[in-house]
Amino acid sequence: MEGQEYRHIVRIAGNDIPGDRKLLVGLTKVKGVGYNFSAAICRMLGLEASSNMGDLDDENIQKIEGMITDPAGSGFPTWFLNRRKDIETGRDMHLLTSDIPFTLRNDIERERVTASWRGYRHLSGLKVRGQRTRTSGRKGGAVGVAKGGMAAPKKEGGPAPDAGAKAAPKEEAKEAPKEAAAKEEPPKSG
Repeated sequence: MEGQEYRHIVRIAGNDIPGDRKLLVGLTKVKGVGYNFSAAICRMLGLEASSNMGDLDDENIQKIEGMITDPAGSGFPTWFLNRRKDIETGRDMHLLTSDIPFTLRNDIERERVTASWRGYRHLSGLKVRGQRTRTSGRKGGAVGVAKGGMAAPKKEGGPAPDAGAKAAPKEEAKEAPKEAAAKEEPPKSG
C-alpha cells in the first residue's frame, strides 16, 4: 500500500466514500452494508479494519465490491443476507442502495392489495408487529378528534361568529332579492 496513491474519494457500489474514513466505517456508507457486514468483509479479505479507505488499491476495491454485490457467492452464509427467500423469485438475495426502499414499498403494497392484517395496519399507520399501542407509538398520525384550525377573529361590538351556520343564511338572503330583481327587469335598449 505504500506505493499506492492516496484517494480522497473511493467509489464502491455506486457510492462515493471519503478517503479519510476508516475501512470499517467507510463501508457502512453503502446502503445495505452494516457494521457487522463490513467487519466480515475486512476479515474475509484480510484487510486492516482501522486503515483508511483512501489507502485501498484497485484490486482490493474490486474484491470488496464483488463481495458486496454477491455475498452468497463470496462464501457468506444465507442467514447473513438481508432478503432471504424472496417472494417473487424464491432466491436468497442481498439488497443494496435504492433496491431496499423500492422492495419495501412493493412488499407493503402487496400486503395492502391482498387485504392482509399487516396491510390494514400499514394502511392505518399503526404498529404492524404486535407491539402495544396504548401508550407508545403516539407520534405521527392522530387517531381521534382532530383539532380545529385557527379561531376566527372577533368582530367589533359583537360576539365571535359561530362555525358559519348562522352567518351563511343572512348572506344568501341579501343576495337573493338582488338576483330576483335583476331577472325580472328586461334589459333596456337604447
